[in-house]
Amino acid sequence: MNKVKALFCIVIPLLLIYSFNTKFGQIPPLLKFLNPFSGFWQNAEPIKVNSSNKIVLKGTLENVDIVFDDRMIPHIFAKNDHDVYYAQGYVTAMHRLWQMDFQTRYAAGRLSEVVGAQAIEVDRYHRRMGMVFGAEQSLQGILQNPKTKEMVLAYTAGINAYIHSLSAANLPVEYKILNFLPEDWTPLKCALLLKQMSAVLAMGSDEFYMSNILNKFGPEVTNNLFPNYPFKEDPIIPKGTKWAFKPLKVPSAPLAFNQMMSSNTQTHQKEDGIGSNNWAVCGKKTASGYPILANDPHLNLTLPSIWYQIQLNAPGLNAYGVSLPGAPGITIGFNQNIAWGVTNVAADVLDFYQIKFKDNDHKSYWYNDKWNNTTQRLENIKIRGEKTEIDTVTYTHHGPIVYYQKPEKLSLSNNVPAGNALRWIAHEKSNELMTFYYLNRGKNYEDYRKALTFYTAPAQNFAFASVDNDIAITANGKFPLKWREQGKFILDGTDPKSDWQGWINADQNPTVKNPPRNFVSSANQSSTDQTYPYYINWEFSSYERAKRINDKLSAMKNITADSMRVMQSDSYSLFAENLLPGILDKVDMSTLNATQKEAFNLVNKWNKYFKAKEIAASVFDLWSKRLFFNIWDDEFTIATVPMRYPSRDKTIELIIKEPNSKWFDNVNTTKKETLADLVNESFKYTCDSLERKYGAIGKSWEWANVKHTNVPHLAKIPGFGSKTLLIGGGKSTINALTESNGPSWRMVVELGKTPKGHGVFPGGQSGNPGSQFYDNMIDTWAKGELYDLYFMKSPNDPSAKIISKLKITNK
Repeated sequence: MNKVKALFCIVIPLLLIYSFNTKFGQIPPLLKFLNPFSGFWQNAEPIKVNSSNKIVLKGTLENVDIVFDDRMIPHIFAKNDHDVYYAQGYVTAMHRLWQMDFQTRYAAGRLSEVVGAQAIEVDRYHRRMGMVFGAEQSLQGILQNPKTKEMVLAYTAGINAYIHSLSAANLPVEYKILNFLPEDWTPLKCALLLKQMSAVLAMGSDEFYMSNILNKFGPEVTNNLFPNYPFKEDPIIPKGTKWAFKPLKVPSAPLAFNQMMSSNTQTHQKEDGIGSNNWAVCGKKTASGYPILANDPHLNLTLPSIWYQIQLNAPGLNAYGVSLPGAPGITIGFNQNIAWGVTNVAADVLDFYQIKFKDNDHKSYWYNDKWNNTTQRLENIKIRGEKTEIDTVTYTHHGPIVYYQKPEKLSLSNNVPAGNALRWIAHEKSNELMTFYYLNRGKNYEDYRKALTFYTAPAQNFAFASVDNDIAITANGKFPLKWREQGKFILDGTDPKSDWQGWINADQNPTVKNPPRNFVSSANQSSTDQTYPYYINWEFSSYERAKRINDKLSAMKNITADSMRVMQSDSYSLFAENLLPGILDKVDMSTLNATQKEAFNLVNKWNKYFKAKEIAASVFDLWSKRLFFNIWDDEFTIATVPMRYPSRDKTIELIIKEPNSKWFDNVNTTKKETLADLVNESFKYTCDSLERKYGAIGKSWEWANVKHTNVPHLAKIPGFGSKTLLIGGGKSTINALTESNGPSWRMVVELGKTPKGHGVFPGGQSGNPGSQFYDNMIDTWAKGELYDLYFMKSPNDPSAKIISKLKITNK
């Protein structure tokens, strides 16, 4: 008996020691995690006010001064380019290391190394999309230029200097929760981050759906429901702008090649209304007589924030703005002379080609009347706790075959046709860093135009303003020379005429300088009117945000930074203004119950602003979604033939101009439905749904409660996201906010003798949930307010509120 007790006393502690030091599923090793000397307790970050520190980093060439303001934004003062980017890498890693690591692992298809086999399909997807291949191509371009080579190598060295300074105690908390360690940073990771942004902004690819629609309905119906130019539009380059160039010869379209595709993918409803805004007004419209530029790129919101605020100062450089954590330079911002901001173009630079293989070995494919060899790229995917998987990806001259057989339950792959090759601009050699190198140092319009020539992807609408009172906007990127509609449908991979036929000259990209209306703007709408000689895409975001912006700017005089700030939070919906007149009078009041009548009266009296306390906004949002579902779902949802719905623009055109259209009849019923039938069903469905979910009509139906805006943690770790933000805004408004997508950075810059910047993002500078600076800007952002940005001239500039200083020396 005594032996059993003794054995029990030995075994139980050993089991406890093992269990407390072992990761089970998503639970970190508890002993390590709770260790008071190295666990998560060490991530509580005290605020050190008026502190001054000195560190030795042998990677610097000269002394560097970094001062941190009262929002923990670093202002770096260096004596050469190498040191300014080295210091940028160091401080960015100091605040955002885990975020940088996680995002690049995600892009590279390396999450399985951290979380195990549950991430294997996501990893395969990114490998098969050619993310690493594209990053390798970009890195070649970056390293070929001496300036950007110095940028990326110095930035990488700075990150690694910080990583090497870390102990187990001061690792970011996510490393402790997920139980892994940071690895050395590489220049490839900087390129991967830029490729990930290309993937985010590629806006998906609809040719799979569109090819199925063409096969089902034929060209006449397809062209009618999916036109190449919208019913209503207010393009970025003003209508009537003359093109001051001789266009290149546009290639002719080959004979149509369409073959029915089948899959278990579900029909896709185009996500409309989410996007970005930028505009610049010249001094003729401002109170100061100098231009003002505003920008608010809309992306998925996360904590840590997508952006990192920073000021970079070195000989020939003094710029302030936001950077992408993991990439050197400033992406959106201003300097003494110019300001710039970006929105997504949504160019058609991602195409699928149907490939004819010789056999199931996939070693040869038919192209240009002969068999051609494919190449194979071996992707080694490490899986935590399991054997490494080797995934063989086949490449044609177009690009990779993403799938032969698609995985189940991976939404990322929904619009990828099996057996097709991917041609994507992100696989081209490029050097976007050069664009930002020159913009950060830019002095005038000529410098702006020079900077844009280096930019490839993701295509962006670059708005510009200068102290010289020039304003401009350019839909900019490397655009393939295509015939009209090339890429609207799946392309014939056997015919050389279906290949991209060269490139549009950079100086022929859509652009305008100092237009007569005295402002420029973009909101992801069509780049041009139909006179532009080249094809960029057949579909862009709906025009409502752009129209609202242009109407307001046209009417405004004596514009100030504050009036621009207020405009960024405008929540008026032109979508509601356009749709409601076509449906309100079709509601049969005699069939409504008390709740439905009350809801109808609220919508009928509604001023069409998506404000936080508006019940009518909640009703309209769900009503319009259900109505569009009723109109299109019967014809466009077939389990074996994935398709997509026609656009919001086309749907409104039908409702207003063709109220007796055949498309309002539900083909799955014996009754012949009318628009009025669909309007009434969708309205009742809306009210009943809201009542079931939120109770009796009242405060719980308010738009902010229904929309439920919040900023989640990047890895969705519970407790690390924000509270629910009871704020207004909606997809079709300038303030295009949804549950967790919206303005990721709001900026307003007043040019003048001394530029004045104002900005905010929904988060904080620190990536540490234990820091006061993790989410300290969210409430200011939610209220639509901006901080004054400290554009410092020296480390001792008295205009800034400095709370700590860091001096870097090399000895």
